[in-house]
Amino acid sequence: MGQSWEDLLFAHWRVAAEAVRKLVPAGLSVDEHDGSAWLGVTPFEITGFRLRGMLPLPLVSRFPEINVRTYVTAEDKPGIWFFSLDTSSQLAVEAARRAYKLPYFHAQISLERRGRRVEYAAARRDGKRSFEASYAPAGEPAEPEPGSLEHFLTERYCLYAADDAELHRAEIHHGPWRIGPAEASIEENTMTPEGIEPQGEPLLHLAERQDVVIWPLEPVAARKERR
Repeated sequence: MGQSWEDLLFAHWRVAAEAVRKLVPAGLSVDEHDGSAWLGVTPFEITGFRLRGMLPLPLVSRFPEINVRTYVTAEDKPGIWFFSLDTSSQLAVEAARRAYKLPYFHAQISLERRGRRVEYAAARRDGKRSFEASYAPAGEPAEPEPGSLEHFLTERYCLYAADDAELHRAEIHHGPWRIGPAEASIEENTMTPEGIEPQGEPLLHLAERQDVVIWPLEPVAARKERR
């Protein structure tokens, strides 16, 4: 599956690792940096959405999304665990739930650009989660330095998903991230999973575009006891 991510805001908060461990499946280790786990809320727009070997389909290849994520490792391969993914495309919700076993939800989302500023608002159709923010770049983008917090939060090339029987991994191929500092006014954010308490003000970065290919799920060798 191919797609591009545009005007992606990384809003990250420190969170307690023990709280995150209760919400991820056995077989995944929760990654920590600077003594804590991290929770990311990332609003953006998907463009050029297409299945492998196909061209983008008119009317269904461009839509906004927002996901909530943390950082994990299995079999020495660091990746991303999604607590939720919300999009305005019902087709994307149904396809991703079936193909990638991800917790996608249908939401009403608006994304408006005013110069380099993005006005973003999302409300899940069931009324349980919402997010509203205005954000813009606040500096020049660059590739994160290895070992830095920015590198830890972004340079991950797989996602993990689970069902009742197995833990799965999907490889994600793209070039190195180029991110810059961002400034944002977050008016509303109820996206945080229950049981996790964000600490302090968010760390904010912006990526203007990333072209990606996501490969099909493959089973992780075996589940282990949660660590």
